[in-house]
Amino acid sequence: MKKVSIITVIVLGIVIWGCSDVKREPSRVYMPDMAYSRAYETYASTANLDSLGIQYTRQPVPGTIKRGELFPFAYAQDKAGDSTNYVLSKQVPNPIDSMQAVHMKEAERLYLVNCGICHGTKLDGNGPLYNAGNGPYAAAPKNLVTLDMPDGQMFYSITYGKGQMGPYGPQLSTTQRWMIINYIRAKQAEAKGGGATSTTAKAGDSTATIKAPADSTVKK
Repeated sequence: MKKVSIITVIVLGIVIWGCSDVKREPSRVYMPDMAYSRAYETYASTANLDSLGIQYTRQPVPGTIKRGELFPFAYAQDKAGDSTNYVLSKQVPNPIDSMQAVHMKEAERLYLVNCGICHGTKLDGNGPLYNAGNGPYAAAPKNLVTLDMPDGQMFYSITYGKGQMGPYGPQLSTTQRWMIINYIRAKQAEAKGGGATSTTAKAGDSTATIKAPADSTVKK
């Protein structure tokens, strides 16, 4: 009984001592910037980041591509007043030489979602925003059926925007952009009364395939 009492007194003493207002020297923090990071919320303003010592531009590191991205585009957007890369982009061929019917259907969907509102479901430049001059935008979009532009230059325009058309690089992957171009080429061939060209396939061609190079960025 005596031992139990002694143990009880010792335990109570430890509890009381542990709960007492005893000032202690705090330990030193290794790498305090990581222990007490300056949090940045997604979509928050970046206006005052420099004053916090945070170097963040939301832009990828130059010369890098995201993991899993196929068909990277070699030309960056030209600076204002320059058209060097826009001209050079003419030399870039479409890396997707043909598509199966299911891929062409997906390309059509991507076109209608992203392009149809301006260029129209028939690719004639008469989408709802123009509506034969009666829509909210007075400038007529390009007629894609008659558009004579190399694939690479069309890809540049979709990626970075052209004229009053905004950039669609953030919304569409490189593969999706090339697929849309193939869809446009197929529609141009249909309008001319011919079949699919050697680099495109009609929606009904189930024998064509998308030939994508191996992704060297994916870890094995």
